Amino acid sequence: MPSRDPDTQAVVAGREEEFELLVRSTYGDVLAYALRRSDRPMAEDVAADVFVVAWRRRHSIPDEPLPWLYGVARRTLANRRRSVRRSDALRMKLELVTPRVSVLDDSGADAAIRALNELSDSDQELLRLIAWEELSPREAATALGVSVASFRVRLHRARNRFTRAMSTTEVVPLDSEEQRRCDAS
Repeated sequence: MPSRDPDTQAVVAGREEEFELLVRSTYGDVLAYALRRSDRPMAEDVAADVFVVAWRRRHSIPDEPLPWLYGVARRTLANRRRSVRRSDALRMKLELVTPRVSVLDDSGADAAIRALNELSDSDQELLRLIAWEELSPREAATALGVSVASFRVRLHRARNRFTRAMSTTEVVPLDSEEQRRCDAS
């Protein structure tokens, strides 16, 4: 419930105005920093995330905020790049799980993602721990708090369900003529 004390409200309003001034005076610099290191959509997301962090830590922002904001932007960009790499790695691994799917565009990966999304949350987590997080079965079992033997059985079943889901997911495989054209290019 908001405070009705006028002094408290004035302090809060002052902090909000101070933060708004910070955003107005540094947003362009933070966005430019991110643009020099990424494309526009990612840079805009990074700049927004930087100011979310700044709002949460507004009581500990140094007197010279721009270098601190650049540091937050650098770490945010690094996190986003790691996320993109993990996502790309997952797509590639999902394609390896289903090598018989051969298509001209990303529809094979899209089909794998659709098939994965059809699985239960627990099956998805098993497959992601192995494919995305690159954990060994022993490490994944530890993460889930189960025995290695139990994990291996669950993983085997999840892979079978994934394979069945892939077989029912609509993907138009290339015919032999299209395959030859792809191989030639």
